[in-house]
Formats: sequence, structure tokens, C-alpha cells
Amino acid sequence: MDQPFKPVCTFSQRAQQLTSSAIREILKVTERPEVISFAGGLPAPSGFPVEVVRAAFDKVLVENGRSALQYGPTEGYAPLRKWVAEDLNRNGADVTPDQILIVSGSQQALDLLGKVLIDEGSKVLVEDPSYLGALQSFSLYQPTYVPIATDEGGLIPEAITPELAADARFLYALPNFQNPTGRTLSLERRMALVQKAAEFGLPIVEDDPYGELRYAGEPQPGLLALGSACGANVIRLGTFSKVLAPGLRLGYIAAHRSIIDKLVQAKQATDLHTPTLTQMAVYEAVKDGFLEAHLPIVREIYRVQGRCMLDALAHEFPDTVSWTKPEGGMFLWVTLPEHIDSTQLLAQAIEQNVAFVPGKPFYAGTPQTNTLRLSFVTVPEASIKSGMAILGKLIKQHA
Repeated sequence: MDQPFKPVCTFSQRAQQLTSSAIREILKVTERPEVISFAGGLPAPSGFPVEVVRAAFDKVLVENGRSALQYGPTEGYAPLRKWVAEDLNRNGADVTPDQILIVSGSQQALDLLGKVLIDEGSKVLVEDPSYLGALQSFSLYQPTYVPIATDEGGLIPEAITPELAADARFLYALPNFQNPTGRTLSLERRMALVQKAAEFGLPIVEDDPYGELRYAGEPQPGLLALGSACGANVIRLGTFSKVLAPGLRLGYIAAHRSIIDKLVQAKQATDLHTPTLTQMAVYEAVKDGFLEAHLPIVREIYRVQGRCMLDALAHEFPDTVSWTKPEGGMFLWVTLPEHIDSTQLLAQAIEQNVAFVPGKPFYAGTPQTNTLRLSFVTVPEASIKSGMAILGKLIKQHA
């Protein structure tokens, strides 16, 4: 006779509220080799500089092996912090190495910010839609989300009113090739946003994992650089995942020194420090300008893949469907006729071995269920074309 389930321990209320990432759940399905997956936000493996990274690890272990295998400072490897600061300053920022904290990927940065900035019920402003990983991370600390309206140009600064900004802990935004929509804020909107933030005393968390992946249009200054000119408090997150490889799990936070000091305390309680060996190897790989030669290769891979998907969408999808046309990054956002629920469409697509991410999980407020995200960077061109043909046919069946 089966015994009733008895929990092996009592979970905290916080743990009981945890849910699995919608994307991670979909990725379980895409492990089947026959599935064409537009779901995962994975960088293209063909852009990973395997030999350069291997040589960097070898050199560090040969020349500084004992130091590389030892504990290190919580703030991070000093030469790498200096390199990050100088890289930001070349792009208009004004930061010093002691304003840089090296973290184990930008997802850890989001978690640390949640720990030090969010109390239960704290007001947090987010783009609508926003990055699912950030919503999942922040939700652990039980904020009250306030969605900020967006349009084809991304976040609308005018939507941030004094009432919405009052007592908000921060605004979370991705100004470049936003995940999930692929949209980019114009210079005009960036200026308006940082000026609003300065006026209302609203900190901005600028998450920029994709900024170096521009393959069309003109680069725009970061919010950190623009904010320093008008007195806005901008906390910038960056990562080496998209410019080198995500398996390195290396990112950074740039912020006012008082914020960095508190984040350091939180990180000490989390993992003491980011792996010394990885930090030293990444510094060895990038210190002499490698990225200047490497990034154009990655950008071209993404440009070709993105162009292929846009062409396939135009050829296979009906006129009742619209989509974004990103100038960089890894994603585009599809808006279906209002009567089509993308979650139901996904179930039908999976039956035909095609996967994507429905739009619903990306909304902190009322979701637009007729939206979906497509990632194009890890799918061969032939599969992009056949996958779009299958989706297009399914959508037409709902017309």
C-alpha cells in the first residue's frame, strides 16, 4: 500500500514560492534532437574562442598557478576590475576600479541586487515585457512590480510619473536589444530616461548583456555614461557570457562605491568570491585587445542568422502578424492576432517538433498572451526556414 507523501523537511515560505523558469521547462523538450528550438537564449557555439580561452587558462596555470587556485578578494581580481573600468570609460563612463564588483555571471548580479535593495512589498519598476530571468530573481524577495509601458521604440520614459517613481527601489531596464523584444532605446529616450531618474531620485539598473552584439545601426551611449552627466544613479550590469562564452560564468556590476560595498557584503555571504582562475584567465584573454578582433566575427554570425529569420518570417507568416526588427542581440518579438494564445500555439508547435517561448512569462503585470519570443542564433539557416514554415502554417490555421 502506497504511503502518503511526507516532506523530508519544512521549506521556508520563500522556497515555497519558487517556480521553475518557463524557458528551462521548455528546454527540457528541446533536448530531443528532432526539435527545432527557437526557445533558448543561448549564444552561438561557433562564436566561442575555444583555443584562445584554452591558451589563457594554460598560461595562467603555468605562470601563476598557485595564485590562480587560491582564494581571492570578494571584489574580484584587481587587473580585471581595472580593465572593466577602463573599458566602460572608453565608452563615456567615469568609474574607478573600486566601483567594479566581479560576479559569477550577471544572473548573480541580479540576485545580489535583490538581496540588498528589495524588501517584501518594495516597489520595483520594470519594462513591460521584461527579462524573465530578472523577474524570477527579484521575485524571490517579494517586491511589488510596477510595469512601465513600452512600444516599438522600447520603454516610454514619459510613462514614468512622479507617483510611479515615488519610493521605488529602482527601475530595471535593458536598453540594448532587449530580452525578450530585441528593441533598442533611441538616444532621445535614453536622455529622457536618465533625466527623469535624476529628477525623481530613481535608481536605474542598466542590464546590458547584448550591447556589444550590434550588427546594424549606430551604437548608442550607455545609461551609465549618460546618467553621470545629469546626476542619475545608474547601476550597470555586464557579462562576458555573450562576448566570450557563458560557461565561464563571469560578469560585473558597476555602481557607486557605497552600493558596491553593500553588494560585497552580500556576496561574501553567498560564495566568498568569483573563481580566481576564471577571472585571471579571462583577463589574460582580453587584456591585449582580443575582443576588438573577435567581436566582429560574432556579430556577423548573428547578423546572418537574424537576417535569415526575418526573411523567413516575411515569407511564411500572414500579414496579420507583426514582429520586431532588431539591430543586434539574439531575439525578436512576434505579435499575433489577439485571438491567438501563444501558449496554446506552443503545444501545437511542439507536436510538430518546433519550440519557442510564449510571451506570457515576460510580463510582470497583465500579459499579452498573443506574443512570443524567437531566438535565432543557435539554429542553422535551413532549420530556421523549415521552422518558420511550420509556425506560419499553424498560425494561418487560426485565422
